[in-house]
Parts: sequence; structure tokens; C-alpha cells
Amino acid sequence: MNLHEYQGKEILSSFGVGIQRGIVAQTPEEAVEAAKQLTEQTGTSWYVVKAQVHAGGRGKGGGVKLAKNLEEVKTISDDIIGMMLVTPQTSAEGKLVSQVLIAEDVYYPGESETEEFYVSVLLNRATGKNMVMYSPEGGMDIEEVAEKTPELIFTEEIDPGTGLLPFQARKIAFNLGLSGNAFKEMTKFVMSLYKAYEKSDSAMFEINPVLKTSDNKIIAVDAKVSLDENALYRHQDYLAYRDIREEHPIEVEAKAAGLNYVALDGNVGCMVNGAGLAMGTMDLIKQAGGEPANFLDVGGTADAKRVEIAFRIILKDPNVKAILVNIFGGIVRCDRVAQGVVDAYKNMKNAINVPIIVRLQGTNAVEAKALIDAQEGLNVISAVEFQEAAEKVQEVLS
Repeated sequence: MNLHEYQGKEILSSFGVGIQRGIVAQTPEEAVEAAKQLTEQTGTSWYVVKAQVHAGGRGKGGGVKLAKNLEEVKTISDDIIGMMLVTPQTSAEGKLVSQVLIAEDVYYPGESETEEFYVSVLLNRATGKNMVMYSPEGGMDIEEVAEKTPELIFTEEIDPGTGLLPFQARKIAFNLGLSGNAFKEMTKFVMSLYKAYEKSDSAMFEINPVLKTSDNKIIAVDAKVSLDENALYRHQDYLAYRDIREEHPIEVEAKAAGLNYVALDGNVGCMVNGAGLAMGTMDLIKQAGGEPANFLDVGGTADAKRVEIAFRIILKDPNVKAILVNIFGGIVRCDRVAQGVVDAYKNMKNAINVPIIVRLQGTNAVEAKALIDAQEGLNVISAVEFQEAAEKVQEVLS
């Protein structure tokens, strides 16, 4: 589950991580009041107005701007709230901005220059261990840094038995070129950041930039946080962070129905049981000359009601030109799935305007194919082998 910047900072702050303080606002008037409160709390007289959407690169799309007084806070907030923000991480249509974060100015003058760093904590899937990825080139796209100057990307793997050790945090601070009080502050920052990541059961914490202020404080100026949804039962308070306005509406509906659905950009809808088979099915569709329109895992149950819900969700995508049902009957019998497909089709016959290819393998697969083939007046085509299913997809698309 992705979080907004202000929500990620709330988690960070609760674990002792220094942050750029701010107050979220839904309207320009609220933004002005937030700025006034921020001045009382921090003494800041300049403010950073930040669009709150689940996407990076907001500054490049005009979603992050500096306001030097309250009048500019209102004007800028009025411009940003309600805009369709287009960034390198959104679609061409962009994302609707419904709220802004009014944050304190932390680039104030002082004895030394400010410096920006990149620090993230995530799982290294190759080793099965958490790692801290960091770079002295903060404030830039980390992909660009990795491409042009890979020697400036550092990683520190964490032993799951011991967690992040103090010497590793000191090593990170050293590699970032820090010394004196800034070195000590970065060491504390990294230790607290890892604790926040681990205790919140997060999938990723990405802080870009981490700022060394002119008075040698280390703070998170941004926070891109993704929580592990499988662990949310242990963090009931985090459930309130979910913002369905930022999620694909069909995915929200599918989740409410207990289906695992991810929208894609193709033309062939997929209904599969099991994530591995779903991935293989999407490969099959591409080999047949099509493009998968979605990932949809119906799980171990594929009765008529569940299949009908899945069909209705898939068909909400106007780009779908065909549907491929690919079910392995291990726990569930294939003939029951076939009957579910037939019953669902009849229940919503007027709503189905694309051909459906059904491949069922496993328990009672022969009986399932016979049941499908016996139907009249249904645009449902049976298949047995993977290659046969691919050919059927190719036929209906041509």
C-alpha cells in the first residue's frame, strides 16, 4: 500500500527520524492556515507547497513550488489543488491533486552549505536480505545516477539475525563524505530509518533527498513509502492511510470482491487461478500477438458468482477484445469451473460482447471441455493445451 509523503513522514517521525515538518491542506484557505501554524511551530517564513499524489518526480510536473509569503501560499495552492499532475511516474493523463503539503523551508543560510543525499531501505530479492541503498547524489533520479555514475551507488546488506548494526550506519555516513556532527547525525538517522522500515513492516522506504542542513542536522525532505499489505493486520492504525482516490477504480472494486487484480494496457483480459500461472498466461498472450489487459487471480474458488464478478471487472476495460480463462483444476474441479463459466455467461449474456477462450486442465478436464463444447449460442471457445489456447487467442484477434 503506497502512502503520501506526509503519511510516510508521520511514520518516520514516530520512530525518531528527523523530518521536514509540514501540515496537509485540502483547500487554498486551509493551506494559508497551515502556513500560519507552521510559522508558529517552526519560525519559518518561506514555505514549500507540495502536491500529494502517489507518484515521484512531482517537481518536474509543477507539483512542488516555493512560496515566500502567505499570498503566494494561497495562489500556488489554488493552482496545484485540482490540477492533473503529469510526472515521469504517471500516465499521460496524470493524477488529480486533491491535497497539498505545506512544508517548512529547510534550506536556510548557516555556517556550512547544505548537501543532499539519497537513502532507501528495501528488500534485495536476489539475496533475501534487506539492504540500505544510498548515494551522495541526492535530489536526482536514482536511475539516472545508476546509469551515468554507478560508482556513486552504494549498498549495505543487513543480516536478518542482527539487524542494522552501528558500524554499518557509520560506514554509510563515511561513504557519504560526512564528518563531525553531521556524521553523528547521519548515523542516528540511518539507524532510526531502518527501525522505522522494519517495525512498520514496510516494503520500501525511499528518502530523496535526505538533507544535511547548514547547521548540520540530517532530515528527510521527502518520503516515498510502500507498506506490505500482507502485514497490515498488525498495524490497524495504518489502514486509515489508504487513499483509494490514488488507486485504479477497477482494482479497488476487485479488492473489495476478494480478487487479485492489476490493470494493464493490453487487449486480452486474463482470468487465472494462481500467480505463477497468471504470469505464464500473460506470456502466452504476448506470444499469440496480443497484450495482456490485466492480471486477475481468482484464487482457489471459481464458482459461477466469482467468475461472473471477474468477468464484469475485466469488461470494465473498454480495450478488452477477448478474454482468456486459464484454470488449473487442482483444489477445484475443472467441470465445476466450466459450469461456473457457462452460468456466469448466461447471467450476463447481454453484457459480454467479446469472445471467451477457456482452457481448463487438471481434475475432470475432459468433462469440462465437453460441457463447454455442448453449449449453443455462447461465444465461448474451449482449449486443452497452452499452444492451442494461444492459437485461439490469435484467431479471435485477427
